[in-house]
Amino acid sequence: MRVFPDKHEEYKKRHDQLWPEMREMLKSHGCTKYSIWLDKETHYLFGYLEFDDEELFSKITDTVTNRKWWDYMEDVMDTNYDNSPISIALTQVFELSD
Repeated sequence: MRVFPDKHEEYKKRHDQLWPEMREMLKSHGCTKYSIWLDKETHYLFGYLEFDDEELFSKITDTVTNRKWWDYMEDVMDTNYDNSPISIALTQVFELSD
């Protein structure tokens, strides 16, 4: 995902003030961890999510809360025609674990 160069602070502010209904919707769809990092030079965002059930989590895109969030964020980041963030799925190439 990519945030507009002049919207870094606004992007962070909106996430610092995440709507309670958005937080609840994520949790009710099995999201246990969600972190977002910003590369301030390229304006790219990297999101890391953990969730219990991929099928349940995939239903997030159809929720009213999620659609409202996409509309709310459309003015601070690159989006698709439906205001969903333009994102690229990455392929994991390494993990160190126990």
